[in-house]
Amino acid sequence: MPLVIALIGRPNVGKSTLFNRLTKTRDALVADFPGLTRDRLFGKGRVGDKPYIVVDTSGVSGSEEEGVEEIMAGQTQQAIAEADAIIFLVDGRAGLTPVDQEVAQYLRQSHKKVFLAVNKAEGLNCDIVLSDFYSLGLAELHAIAAAHGSGITELMDAVLNNVVEPSEEEIPAEQLGIKIALVGRPNVGKSTLTNRLLGEERVVVYDQPGTTRDSIYIPYTRHNKAYILIDTAGVRRRHSVRETIEKFSVIKTLQAIESANVVVLVVDAREGVAEQDLHLLGFILQAGKGLVIAINKWDGLTEDQKNAVKKDISRRLVFADFVKIKFISALHGTGVGELYPLIERAYESANQKMSTSKLTRILEQAIASHQPPLVNGRRIKLRYAHAGGHNPPIIVIHGKQTKSLPSSYRRYLEGFYRKALNLVGTPIKIELRDSENPYV
Repeated sequence: MPLVIALIGRPNVGKSTLFNRLTKTRDALVADFPGLTRDRLFGKGRVGDKPYIVVDTSGVSGSEEEGVEEIMAGQTQQAIAEADAIIFLVDGRAGLTPVDQEVAQYLRQSHKKVFLAVNKAEGLNCDIVLSDFYSLGLAELHAIAAAHGSGITELMDAVLNNVVEPSEEEIPAEQLGIKIALVGRPNVGKSTLTNRLLGEERVVVYDQPGTTRDSIYIPYTRHNKAYILIDTAGVRRRHSVRETIEKFSVIKTLQAIESANVVVLVVDAREGVAEQDLHLLGFILQAGKGLVIAINKWDGLTEDQKNAVKKDISRRLVFADFVKIKFISALHGTGVGELYPLIERAYESANQKMSTSKLTRILEQAIASHQPPLVNGRRIKLRYAHAGGHNPPIIVIHGKQTKSLPSSYRRYLEGFYRKALNLVGTPIKIELRDSENPYV
């Protein structure tokens, strides 16, 4: 399960710059959900074979007279509570401030692994820059320049090599099955759908302590088939939910997505596909998971409203036309049982075995139907293909000048393979590699 790293610090110390550096993109999943203030960004990153989730928080600020509770915003406290490791960012040019001292005191009390990153150290003597911050009593100090990328590799090596990754809950072998994660915005009916899925002819159900994020893994069987439901809604711990902010955790959702084989994205039919749904959908596709979209609360709409919702869905989800959509009512049970064939189809597609001969033959057919373009007067050559992995299916294509292949032709190949292999409900990834020249 990916490590969760929270970026903490005052405003304008370079947290956003470091966030973009760690995620290698300017895109991020925004925590724009009812009940949550809009001050946390979530992104994915990877160093070698070690994935991580980065949480960028709003800057903490205050004066000497303010206590730590005023300085530390609620969302920042939430990020610290959910993190496995914390990168505490300070400004090396501004020096140590009273707010830095307050935040450091709070972080020491959190008992989390804290790495102090002294930013904006470019052109300065690192020993002098760090000396001002030793008084904070934090063992891990690193001089970095987020804008230029210096010191980032050493910082991340220290983080990833000194923090134990959270492990997934171990499920007994006899209970293994398709892992299903139900995700969506608050109040779309996830809890009702969870209970409805578990209540239908279940044979074996028991709760186990979940991950460190309190997700609950619920193994059960239906028609002699094993499943594991990853419950992020916490419907079985309702008594422990005290505040609105605890009712929904983006971290729980992101880790549930990473742990699942198939994700069911639950959307409220009355509200349609919101921007938050698209953010979640993008994260699911980026993670390469099998996907089914459930449009809930369908029974309560008029025919005109249903037609309007269908039109809106077809317009906003045109980029995910390979995903099956099911209109359901979790409250009344309408269509819920029909989710299972879609889940199984997505799982089978995501884990389909693909031989080299079959993939190469499909590649030849795709090229025969539509040749790759010319680059500098020379045709891009695509010679053969083989499987590079599954869940999602990864197809590795070897050839010449593959780095010059336009993204439009890559999408053409994805669509051609999807149709030829009959893949439904799963993204597909094409990796291009230049064949080595034996005469070089």
